[in-house]
Amino acid sequence: MTRFASILLFSLTLLVSNLLSVTEAGAQTGRHPEISYTVSMSKPWTHLLEVEMRVTFDRSQKDVEIVMPVWTPGSYLVREYSRHVQDFSASNVSGEPLKWSKVNKNSWRINANDAREVIARYNVYSNELTVRTNELNSQHAFFNPTALLMHPRGHIKAPSTVTVVPYGNWRVATGLRKVPGKENTFRAADFDILYDSPFEVSDFKEISFEVLGKMHRYVITGDGNYDLKRLAADTAKIVEESYKMFGELPYEDYLLIVNTRGRGGLEHLNSTALQWNRNGFTGSNYTGFLSLVAHEFFHLWNVKRIKPDVLGPFDYEQENYTNLLWVAEGVTSYYESVLLRRAGLISEREFFSMKESAMQALQDRPGRFQTSLEEASFDAWIKYYRQDENSFNNQISYYDKGEIVGFLLDVEIRGRSNGKHSLDDVFRELNTEFAKKNRNFTPADFKRLCEKYAGSSLSEFFSKYIEGREEIDYNATLNRIGLQLLTHNPGAPDTVFFGADVTQQGERLNVARVLAGSPAQNGGLNFNDQIIAFDGLRATQPAWQAFLNERRPGDTVKLTVFRFDEIKELEVTLGGRKRPDFRIMKNADATDDHRRIYRDYVNAELK
Repeated sequence: MTRFASILLFSLTLLVSNLLSVTEAGAQTGRHPEISYTVSMSKPWTHLLEVEMRVTFDRSQKDVEIVMPVWTPGSYLVREYSRHVQDFSASNVSGEPLKWSKVNKNSWRINANDAREVIARYNVYSNELTVRTNELNSQHAFFNPTALLMHPRGHIKAPSTVTVVPYGNWRVATGLRKVPGKENTFRAADFDILYDSPFEVSDFKEISFEVLGKMHRYVITGDGNYDLKRLAADTAKIVEESYKMFGELPYEDYLLIVNTRGRGGLEHLNSTALQWNRNGFTGSNYTGFLSLVAHEFFHLWNVKRIKPDVLGPFDYEQENYTNLLWVAEGVTSYYESVLLRRAGLISEREFFSMKESAMQALQDRPGRFQTSLEEASFDAWIKYYRQDENSFNNQISYYDKGEIVGFLLDVEIRGRSNGKHSLDDVFRELNTEFAKKNRNFTPADFKRLCEKYAGSSLSEFFSKYIEGREEIDYNATLNRIGLQLLTHNPGAPDTVFFGADVTQQGERLNVARVLAGSPAQNGGLNFNDQIIAFDGLRATQPAWQAFLNERRPGDTVKLTVFRFDEIKELEVTLGGRKRPDFRIMKNADATDDHRRIYRDYVNAELK
């Protein structure tokens, strides 16, 4: 072998060795540990969920850091779940204690001492029943993995298993897949799936039903006036209408967890957690429950798969800011009534009554001039879940105004396209071009698709009502399909307007809210003032209301109030305003095209 050949062979050998080293290092870096949890509830009366977390690596470790999320996707507030963690300890597989330290508010670093397997044990105080937190008591255990289970830092894509040890005769319900041959053990492909799968553990009532070849299941904890068969039949109709819109049901099976206390809902990838009052399953209250079901079910596409810019993959340790919560939540609120109407679960009049109520509520809020839909979306993390006495004056809800704007956008698209297209087309394309291609959409993408199906620019609409804070011209949109918004008492005299809400608390008449720019505010009344007397008369809520009913705009009233234990005298000049009764009605100029578009929209004749 020549010297040149030897050098060449050595170089090739070194190159191959380096390539193998790089490949091995890459494979090592890409390997995830084996992660398993056991969740026990041996003493429900303590409200402590007991967690054992085992992490097994393929080689020894010096340190292992485990992390608890600070928020739950779908509920945009940092909730600091780690504040409920107690009794933390760590050991190796032999049971020998390992040293550990708290890194920050939601992270623990364990000195693994060259062990391959690390076991962390901790308890989580669970005494708050909401759809995003945990509760354990004598009735049940409900928990969200985001609020209970930690993950090894850097391994958010690692698979894991969860074994639940129920109390007594309780059973386990979750959207996670069962591990064959192992009782109450479930597997998640990664932490995004694990954190998207709530658990209900109780002696729940249940009913299963099939829709389009897919199994659906209600599990309900708590007594109530619900009818399981009726719930199943009506929910099946909502599922069928969703299928008609998107042409798919993107899950193997679907779980609806219901607790009959409180009120709320949270969407998940193949399940939803719902709370509803035990006596709220009849009459208009039942319609409200079906609206909640439809809302969370529509989220299967809008948010869970059709994802606004930053909403997935998630950063579970800090805020994920977006201007698109009005689409994620507000437009979903719009579609809940659309699905109910298409399913025949509400009437044409009920459909529009929901819009009228939303419009009236928005028009009552001074905050509509202070906050745009995009601003409300972005600031949800610091404002929406932290309402105070001034929120009415400086904020709007991206749910409520988002529902109205979603409704108007649908009407705009239908009217401008002469009935050829609707907001449905926008969401179908978002599903095919973004969700199915694993892409998130931006505000510009949403606007572009709305304009595509409207057939013309919507820049003014978006500028005024979404990016801006201008008063909505409802009739400019409603007229496009032969409708108009009327107030039934435009000629009625002004009613007296004070501008503050008061509540009777024992012997005290307390000021609960003062509207910006109102006579009460202009007269110097403050939140939390205690009204002792008006015009020298002792103040009670019935007397105060009777007094206002007898006054006219322009009259004055002398108020005696306690403020920080000091007596103050105020004089308020009462104002006047019309209290409109919003009604969406047929426009007298409606054309045959309007009637056709309207018929396609709500499956009813324009009368």
